[in-house]
Amino acid sequence: GVDVVLNALAGEFVDASLRLTAPGGHFLEMGKTDIREPEATAPVHYKAFDLADAGPDRVREMLTALLELFAQDALRTLPVATWDVRRAPEAFRFMSRAQHIGKIVLTMPRAWDPDGTVLITGGTGALGGELARHLVTERGVRHLLLVSRSGPDAPGASELRAELAALGAEVTLRACDVADRAAVTAAVEAVPAAHPLTAVIHTAGVLDDGVVASLTPERLSAVLRPKVDAAWHLHEATEHLDLAAFVLYSSVSGVLGTAGQGNYAAGNVFLDALARHRTAQGLPGQSLSWGAWAPSGGMTATLSDIDVQRIASAGATPLTVEQGLALLDAAGTTDGAHLVPLGPASTGARDRGTVPPVLRGLVKGARRTAASSAGGAEAAATLGQRLREARAEERPRIMTDLVRTEAAAVLGHASAKAIDTRREFNDLGFDSLTSVELRNRLSTATGLRLSATLVFDYPNPAALADHLVAQLVDDSAAGPDLLAALERLDATLTASEPDARTRAAVAGRLAQILDDWRGTTAEEDDAQVSERIESASTDEIFAFIDNELGRQNEL
Repeated sequence: GVDVVLNALAGEFVDASLRLTAPGGHFLEMGKTDIREPEATAPVHYKAFDLADAGPDRVREMLTALLELFAQDALRTLPVATWDVRRAPEAFRFMSRAQHIGKIVLTMPRAWDPDGTVLITGGTGALGGELARHLVTERGVRHLLLVSRSGPDAPGASELRAELAALGAEVTLRACDVADRAAVTAAVEAVPAAHPLTAVIHTAGVLDDGVVASLTPERLSAVLRPKVDAAWHLHEATEHLDLAAFVLYSSVSGVLGTAGQGNYAAGNVFLDALARHRTAQGLPGQSLSWGAWAPSGGMTATLSDIDVQRIASAGATPLTVEQGLALLDAAGTTDGAHLVPLGPASTGARDRGTVPPVLRGLVKGARRTAASSAGGAEAAATLGQRLREARAEERPRIMTDLVRTEAAAVLGHASAKAIDTRREFNDLGFDSLTSVELRNRLSTATGLRLSATLVFDYPNPAALADHLVAQLVDDSAAGPDLLAALERLDATLTASEPDARTRAAVAGRLAQILDDWRGTTAEEDDAQVSERIESASTDEIFAFIDNELGRQNEL
């Protein structure tokens, strides 16, 4: 039912195109290899032609008529699909499958204007400073706008400006809360016309790590404002400008789901999505989901040795400044909207089998197979069998050794001997992040589904070991394990911090239980009672009275 068909095919495709043409319609053949007889195509009006036959004057008339029709909105241009020239092979593969409608266009990447200005958020921080030096010395940038909350009053800002000026750059330091839309708009509009904005690099960010249950609206806002709000304000303030680059410093936490960084991961995923949103609109946009950088100031300055080791256990070692800047340059040679720059793959992570699924293709031998999964389940089953076959008094020791080994690995200790079984996990150096990691390791080792608050529910290795033994070994049929029960009671008492009255009441109750167990009479003569009262403290007297009245349970 098509009224007009313009054809440039041959063979069976001509026949198919003729079947598309409505009776009385016009079939215009511009091909040269398969010309048909007009009489054979009736009732379709068939005409073969060569555009050059019309002559230049007639072609000019046709083009003029077309322009008028476009101006009247009677015609619309064909859709255009664009590929960066660096993806030309993909464009030609797409065209070869004849999947497109309209035109395919290869675009050239914008070059940074040597007279233009580069805006860096977080520009006076440690990371922003390293980036500014790199742009001046390696990229030839001569005009920088460094914005931060403190601007020229930030520590080291004056020294940084003097250093960059000595390298030949003109530097503007501006105090700007990038989470404030008006402040961002004002900063962009203040860029001089003689040196228009050519690139934006958003490095600003704040960390406030914690497990999801500990996050509050205030903690979420503190992390999301300098990430999400700032990035969106920068997008709105510059989307009408002819930028060569719009680079967002994101984090691998949004890709791998780093433990304890729910707020930070969410903010960085927004940056990744914003880069894709911009490129879909034909605007420059690139989000770099950085792995960790080695501590050098800024957000990484507070990382401890334990933090660095935990990051490395995720599959990649922290980047040095030199490696990070080299990866930044490499990212600029691609048109990828979302890239994940990481440090070298960590063989230690491979050996422990903790490489995240996303990275397993990058670490030789790290891919989980059915056999390796079965091996983990087999190890957990072996542990359970070993506990069941052991004597009741040996089980806590076996499990305590496991807890100490895993705790030492999380904290970066060379030996499990560094873990005191009676010290609370908080005192040993565990925080919300390392607590989750210990839970994960123990879940793998035991095959149990363990709570995320495990370390807080059982505050020291001995108490935790007793809990795990109870989960893995069912002694209900063999009678109560009294020694294990006493161990658990001991651990509970050690971990508790009761007031003096409660402590005295518990002591009195334990003494009564001990007397009953030994078979000694619970009754005392008047002289014994008088002697005990005479030497007792006030709290012990209250506890004695409560016990005699049967009120110990209320305490």
